[in-house]
Amino acid sequence: MRVDVAVIGAGTAGAAVTALCAQRGLSVLCIERGALDQAGARWLNGVPFSCFDAAGIPRPEGEELAGSAHDFYLVAGWRGPKLRVARSSVPEVDMRMLVTRLQAMAVAAGAEFWGECTLEGTDEQSERVIVSTDRGQVQARWVVDASGLKGACLLGQEPVAPRDLCAAAQQVRRLADPDAAAEFFAGYGVEPGTTLSFAGVAGGFSVLNVWFDGERVGLLTGSIPADGHRPGLRLLEDFAAEHAWVGETLFGGARMIPLRRPLPRLCSGRFAAVGDAARQVFPAHGSGIGVGLVAASVLADSLASGSGVEGYNFTWQRRHGGLMAAYDLFRRHSQQLEGSELEQLMGCGVLEPESVLAAMEQRLPVPDPVSAVRKIIGLARAPRIARSLLPVFVRMGRVMALYGRYPEQPDAQLAWAARVARIFGEFPVAEGLGNPGRLTAAGRGDNPPA
Repeated sequence: MRVDVAVIGAGTAGAAVTALCAQRGLSVLCIERGALDQAGARWLNGVPFSCFDAAGIPRPEGEELAGSAHDFYLVAGWRGPKLRVARSSVPEVDMRMLVTRLQAMAVAAGAEFWGECTLEGTDEQSERVIVSTDRGQVQARWVVDASGLKGACLLGQEPVAPRDLCAAAQQVRRLADPDAAAEFFAGYGVEPGTTLSFAGVAGGFSVLNVWFDGERVGLLTGSIPADGHRPGLRLLEDFAAEHAWVGETLFGGARMIPLRRPLPRLCSGRFAAVGDAARQVFPAHGSGIGVGLVAASVLADSLASGSGVEGYNFTWQRRHGGLMAAYDLFRRHSQQLEGSELEQLMGCGVLEPESVLAAMEQRLPVPDPVSAVRKIIGLARAPRIARSLLPVFVRMGRVMALYGRYPEQPDAQLAWAARVARIFGEFPVAEGLGNPGRLTAAGRGDNPPA
């Protein structure tokens, strides 16, 4: 069998690549080691409408639009100050239905899927890659690694450092006692139908989100176990055990999420990576769904236009890499914060509704002049916070400037990556710059479980 593109992994990013490449006239085969109807995340996720628009994928609707975007309250710890944030542009999306829709789009455009298929190896030749599976061999012009954090590692990706891994969990449960749930929300002075987001409950980078409507309760958690904190699933289970109005689980899941900036090169030879496999996860909150959709679109455009995987790497790094690297710097800083420091960030105006909404929408905040003046005054009144934050802001500016000058020539990208690594206090740099790994779909398995 000969195809233009072989995609490894049929989750959100892989199914999106498959669909968008097929829609552009490329022949595509997507290989999934598990059942197709179980591929990808199995939970609800907040995904900005702007990511669907940028990727050219219709916005979710009907049952897939699991929760219309609504206001939420960010609370410092369990009882600290809270911020009210309007998030009409970031709805809750059912990942199960999104993956199904993307797969259906791909099939309608002529793509083929092989579910429950094991990748046995790859062999890159001059103009083709021989992809060996337990169903036989496939010859592909390009191979896309969309197999996730612990998947095929076809770019030779190194394991993510433990402190850059978020243990996340999300479950939708039955609402056992609506009155008790309403009383819980009333205790925080908020109305039912909104989301309570408890930040910093298990380290600086941690969260527990709670919402309920009708007969369901939604719980979303995340933390950094390497910092000595309870993993997200334990946080979720402990909260449910402590509140009798949270009933049995209807669906959900848990996994490790890479928070570090994307690979310095998203391709090698005839191989490319997208999604978690490329470390394309928005570091501020650990969601990679929207980022993966956008990356899939850039990759499909590059392959269809003839610029290939190198064109994808260059275009994506120039357009999107700087924003993600900048937020990674801020994430590393916030990860070290204590609960009292999070309260001070709110108190001095650095953490305010616009900046929180910007992170959720995966963009830089654009404060109005009044807000900017308030932040300056607030930092002047909190010199300790200012001393810790200002160097972070400077480094964020430096790294965004570097990504704006991402070199087009692969030979120059090694020196560029070293300069970025120095901003992060890292050296040497090798990940994403070597040869494809020729690994099997079993993957490296070096990262801890969620």
